Amino acid sequence: MKINLLLSTLFTILVFSGCKENSKQKIGKNVYLNYAKSDDQATGGIKMIPIDTPLGKFKVWTKRVGNNPKIKVLLLHGGPGGTHEFFECFDGYFPNESIEYIYYDQLGSYYSDQPNDNKLWTTERFVEEVEQVRIALKLDKSNFYLMGQSWGGILAMEYALKYQKNLKGLIIANMMASATAYNKYAEEVLGPKLPKNILDQIKAFEKNNDFSNPKYTELLFQYYYTEHILRKPLEQWPESITRAFKHLNPNVYVYMQGQSEFGITGQATLKNWDVTTRLKTLTIPTLTIGAKYDTMDPKHMEWISNEVQNGRFLYCPKGSHCSQYDDQEHYFPGVIKFIKDVDNGSFRKEKSQLLQ
Repeated sequence: MKINLLLSTLFTILVFSGCKENSKQKIGKNVYLNYAKSDDQATGGIKMIPIDTPLGKFKVWTKRVGNNPKIKVLLLHGGPGGTHEFFECFDGYFPNESIEYIYYDQLGSYYSDQPNDNKLWTTERFVEEVEQVRIALKLDKSNFYLMGQSWGGILAMEYALKYQKNLKGLIIANMMASATAYNKYAEEVLGPKLPKNILDQIKAFEKNNDFSNPKYTELLFQYYYTEHILRKPLEQWPESITRAFKHLNPNVYVYMQGQSEFGITGQATLKNWDVTTRLKTLTIPTLTIGAKYDTMDPKHMEWISNEVQNGRFLYCPKGSHCSQYDDQEHYFPGVIKFIKDVDNGSFRKEKSQLLQ
């Protein structure tokens, strides 16, 4: 009799504990998808955030996807002058992991205000813009992950170097820590990989400042972009990428990055940018992402992960500059694991060896 009673009690406990666990999982999914009673429900997560600048007030566009009080990833797009559209493939991966993420067009970008004054295009002002966005979205050290790709990686590094006290985790994707090192890699490694006659033509256009020549653009897209920006034939490029290129603000891009795609050259304001000696001051968990065919040297990205105090390196062997599109099988599992490891307290610094 006692045995039957014990078995019955055990069965009841197991059944109800299982129901409780399933209930937790169900509530978690409902919370992630539920925008009810939020101040951005009526706009589908979109907020136009007021930004104070030395030249007055402007507004920047943001869009929240999902709800997770412990994980909120603010995405910093490339360019400068690009858009959040470079990240749209995240919709296929982050929601399934209940990761909240925020699309964001920086000032001067397509969905935000676009003032026409070059005094605004400095890394220092962009850092303060990110800080204002953080405050408006109520992000803090308990939940705030900052992820920057390309120019967004520059901005993410600069923000972290000033405001790492606000961060839970940092992700630097496809961006080196030195414009000089980037220029050297483009000139000495990537350029010579092009057919000589193609490289000679591209260099001739650049020498003559003939950047608007359609032939120059054609050569870049056909021979350089499909190898090092996104490794697919142009006709197979995702619509979000072609839309992002269409929406890029050339005024901001040229002023900060310059005309050439072989490094940051000319009078571009980022030409001498370098934070290599300051990286050792970063103590927050940091993930760097490098790809085999990237415009950025993956060995340098790995070096960054070793230079910061709590770094991890993610290598994308099939990827290029947009490895979020052309090497998703390595990119997303690595990014998601980093975020989850930081969130559950299991993140550990990984000392990696330079790639052979």
